[in-house]
Amino acid sequence: MPPSAYLRLIRHAPALHGGALTGRRDVAADLSDSAAIARLQDRVATTVRTWCSPALRCRQTADALRPGRDITLDARLWEQDFGAWEGMAFDALPDLGALDRAALASHRPPQGESFADLYTRVTPALEQIAGAGDAVVIAHAGVIRAALGLALDTVPGALIFEIAPLSLTELRFLPGHGWSISCVNVLA
Repeated sequence: MPPSAYLRLIRHAPALHGGALTGRRDVAADLSDSAAIARLQDRVATTVRTWCSPALRCRQTADALRPGRDITLDARLWEQDFGAWEGMAFDALPDLGALDRAALASHRPPQGESFADLYTRVTPALEQIAGAGDAVVIAHAGVIRAALGLALDTVPGALIFEIAPLSLTELRFLPGHGWSISCVNVLA
C-alpha cells in the first residue's frame, strides 16, 4: 500500500432514465452541462489512474471527463441490482414503510441485491484501487455510499448520504490509520 492514496469518486452525469428506476439498466447520460464537466476535469486533472463502472452512463461520463486517458472498467463498480424493480416507474415502486437504516440496508428487492450486498461487492474493489495509489472512480450513487460506509465503518449509516450527479466525493487512505473523508457530494 502506498503511503497514502486519494480516491476521487464521481457520480455519473444525470441518467436518461425516463422516470424509471435504473440500477443495472444500461441507459445513457445527459452530458449537456459542459461547465460542470469542465470544473470536475480541473478538480481531478492531476490524478492519473481512472476506474469506471461498465455502465454506459459511467463510460460516457468518464470519456467526457478524462478524454484520451486510459480507463479501467471494473464490473464490481456497477450500481445496485434492483431485480424485479428495474425499469419500474418511480411512482409505481412499492412503499417499504418505515424501515430503519439497518433494515433498509439489508432489504433485497425480488431477484435483486441489498445495499449490504452492494457494499460487500464494492469495498474490496475500492481497497484494491486505493492500494495502487491515487485514482478517479466514476460510478454510481450506491457505489459512492458504499465507499462512505467503508470510511465510516458502517453499512447502514452510509444510506444517509445523498449523492448528486456529477458530484465529487473524496476519500483518503492512510496505512495504519484507515480511511478519512475529505469531502462529500461537492458540485464542482
